Amino acid sequence: MNPPEKPRFPRLHGRALALAAVVALGSVGSVACGDDPFQIDWVESPDTVLLYSLARPQLNLFSGFDFYNRIPVRIEDSEATGNWDVAVDTRNGRVVLLAPGALGVDSKARVARIPGTTFADVIEAPADTTLYTAKEPVPVELGSVYVIRTRQQFGSFGRTCVYYAKLEPIEIDPVGGILRFVFDASPSCNDRALIPPD
Repeated sequence: MNPPEKPRFPRLHGRALALAAVVALGSVGSVACGDDPFQIDWVESPDTVLLYSLARPQLNLFSGFDFYNRIPVRIEDSEATGNWDVAVDTRNGRVVLLAPGALGVDSKARVARIPGTTFADVIEAPADTTLYTAKEPVPVELGSVYVIRTRQQFGSFGRTCVYYAKLEPIEIDPVGGILRFVFDASPSCNDRALIPPD
């Protein structure tokens, strides 16, 4: 009985081995020189949303918004708990934005108001965390832009992420309890840039 044959593996000759090492080092060098392996290529895609105030007597209207998934949310829906970033309400005769913390929901979502600017001019979310509101109503006014820091979520590679979005009101109706706004949101984890990278 003959002994079993040893498995044969291809051998890398000196030149092939050297070439593989050069390619591997080149890949590491390109990442180290500024390429961000986590960077997401995206394009601006503003859209318009109509939300209804929580103060309206009808139930199950779209009063909240999930900026990461770009969808309106019915706050009263039991499955919506914690799955939204901002809600619309009416307080003292004014339409306001509420971060989840204003309704007793534990969340990292925040709202910052940037008065006297335009949607196109807001290219980065503020770095100053004191500009963001977690638990107080934020009055909505024409001529202001609002930056939203979303709730915390898990991103790629198990990272913990918040995302940033901006909105500009285009119709505010306190009597009817309506807010219409244009918005856009970045899909990049923890990146305050509100326009795509060059």
